[in-house]
Amino acid sequence: MELNIVLVEPQIPQNTGNIARTCAVTGARLHIVKPMGFTVTDSHLKRAGLDYWHLLDITYYDGLDDFFSRNADGVFRYFSTKAVNNYCGVSYPDRSYIVFGREDAGLPEELLFRNKENCVRIPMIDNIAARSLNLSNSVAVAAFEVLRQWGFPELKNRGELTKYKWKEDNTNEQV
Repeated sequence: MELNIVLVEPQIPQNTGNIARTCAVTGARLHIVKPMGFTVTDSHLKRAGLDYWHLLDITYYDGLDDFFSRNADGVFRYFSTKAVNNYCGVSYPDRSYIVFGREDAGLPEELLFRNKENCVRIPMIDNIAARSLNLSNSVAVAAFEVLRQWGFPELKNRGELTKYKWKEDNTNEQV
C-alpha cells in the first residue's frame, strides 16, 4: 500500500518538519508543491524533522500542474475546512494522495469546486477564533485514518516496556 502526503505551497518550516517526521514513521511518501515559504536548508525545518530526513521519500514539484502531470494515476482526497464531506466517510485506496494547502489560505477554491466529491474535512467546532487544526496535526489525523482503514500495514502494533515484560496471559513480570 502506498500513502502519499501532498503539501501545496507550505509556508511554515516547523509544520513541514513535523509532517516529514510523520511520513518517516509511517512510511508515507512526501510530495511538496512549490513555491514554499522557506528553503529546505532552514534550521527550523531540520530541527522539527530531527534525524528523519534520510528516511524520507520526498519529491518536489514546480506547481500544481507539474504535480498532477506526474501523478495522473493517483486517487486524490483534498483536505479543506471548506469541504462538505467527512474525512472518515470516504475510502482511501492504494496510491491515495491526501492533499493539503497553505497554512494561511488552504487549497485553491477552483480545485475544490471541481472536485467536490473528493474534498473532505476534519470536523471541528464552528469558532472563528480557533479557525482550524494546525497543518501538521491535520496531516497526522488524516494519515492515521488512511492507515487505520488499511489495517496499519507494516507498522508495529505492539510496544514493549523497558523494565517489565508484557505476557500473553494478561499478567506481567519485571525484567
